[in-house]
Amino acid sequence: MAHPNLVFMGVSGCGKSTVAEMYARRTGATLVEADVFHPPENIAKMSAGTPLTDADRAGWLAAMAARLAEGKARGEAMVVTCSALKKAYRDRLREGDPELFFVFLDGSQELLQARLDARKGHFMPPGLLGSQLATLERPNLATEKCLHVSIALTPEQICATVGVAMRRFA
Repeated sequence: MAHPNLVFMGVSGCGKSTVAEMYARRTGATLVEADVFHPPENIAKMSAGTPLTDADRAGWLAAMAARLAEGKARGEAMVVTCSALKKAYRDRLREGDPELFFVFLDGSQELLQARLDARKGHFMPPGLLGSQLATLERPNLATEKCLHVSIALTPEQICATVGVAMRRFA
């Protein structure tokens, strides 16, 4: 994969894991799932329906940035899932890889809520969608390296859209 490392970002239920896994498989990149970097305290808070604070996210973002830096140093092609809700969070991740490119998976609150309500076995309860949407700072497409993609598309269509956009970096 000759294009930059990618972060599939957005609120819970937007399809980050599904699309990133598919894209990583298609490109041969390493899939890095941000959820595994959360400390047990963060998982417990979210499982209990308590939104994370910036302080809660600090260690998680530092661990993600370190993983990005390690991979970049090895020349590893990475596809990452991370909510990256605020610009400051995205900037923190860019400290690990300044060339990092974000794919913002965006959809209506109704579609996101329906997906969360149907999801089983995830620690993030559907009730936290409102707090995530309130926290979300939509990427500024003029100043951030980011592609905006609608989650109304199928995962296959999203992967194809990202692939076409990334060809300019190849």
